[in-house]
Amino acid sequence: MFPLHRGRRLRVNESVRSLVRETSLSPADFMFPMFIIEGENQQIEIPSMPGIYRRTIDLTVKEVQELYDLGIRAVNIYVKVNDDLKDNTGKEAWNPNGLMQQAIRAIKKAVPEMIVMPDVALDPYSMYGHDGIIKNGDIVNDETVEALVKMALSHAEAGADFVAPSDMMDGRILRLREGLDKAGFPHVGIMSYSAKYASAFYGPFRDALDSAPKETGKVVPKDKKTYQMDYANRIEAIKEAVWDAEEGADIVMVKPGTAYLDIVREVKDAVNIPVAVFHVSGEYAMIKAAAEKGWFDHDKIMMEQLYCIKRAGASLISTYFAKEAAKLLQK
Repeated sequence: MFPLHRGRRLRVNESVRSLVRETSLSPADFMFPMFIIEGENQQIEIPSMPGIYRRTIDLTVKEVQELYDLGIRAVNIYVKVNDDLKDNTGKEAWNPNGLMQQAIRAIKKAVPEMIVMPDVALDPYSMYGHDGIIKNGDIVNDETVEALVKMALSHAEAGADFVAPSDMMDGRILRLREGLDKAGFPHVGIMSYSAKYASAFYGPFRDALDSAPKETGKVVPKDKKTYQMDYANRIEAIKEAVWDAEEGADIVMVKPGTAYLDIVREVKDAVNIPVAVFHVSGEYAMIKAAAEKGWFDHDKIMMEQLYCIKRAGASLISTYFAKEAAKLLQK
């Protein structure tokens, strides 16, 4: 009898749909990005990211405990550096008593089972807002990598479980792995931002950290396109991820998320290590803005996007929705 195959038999109600669902999602799939500022007992909402805050270390620790209680097991941390600490070398990035290093120690002391992945890049520390050191109008690769190794070692010494280089310098994964091993940190992992595109979706994030490239009047690159990837490219992303895996990365990342799910799938097929996806600030802000206007259901769109990222091949998702999604999943 026609038709022999009826797909609708497996969609007849939610019980059947949940029984045969191909993709699952849990709070343990999420990593929550956090922004840290100097001071005590302060939290400042980021205007372009409703519900996301810059917090001082004491309030960050309280938030981390709440995240852990919700089943979230990893945080990706960033610091907003005071302007008087910024220069072209980024030397504040490896200050053993710097804001990032203090934050790592405080989080690990309060919630030792939480996986802490600090960001490794110079842009929060750069007077120019770039991810590397500038000489003669260019971001110099190898000197920047040397600085990143110092930065990562200071994170490891403070207690980081992974370091998360987001800079997109060539060869930095190999140098980071060598540096960590030589210094006695073979247990500290590397989550590499391997396929990080030069995307306009990062705007709210750069507001949060004041890390956008600066107009200085000097010969300084106006954007990050000489080191972040061209969003028109696919093969390049696979190549970058494979190189990072070969150089010692434990996890590779694709960034941004939903507009790059084809890349997520291809990277997943190309490497035999976990693939992270960063569901970035612009993606978050768009959902918040449209939902505020009543154009769609916030929670339904949020969960649909997270499921689609997981379905494409993500092993973990760094998302500003982690807390909200974890609460929904526990209902």
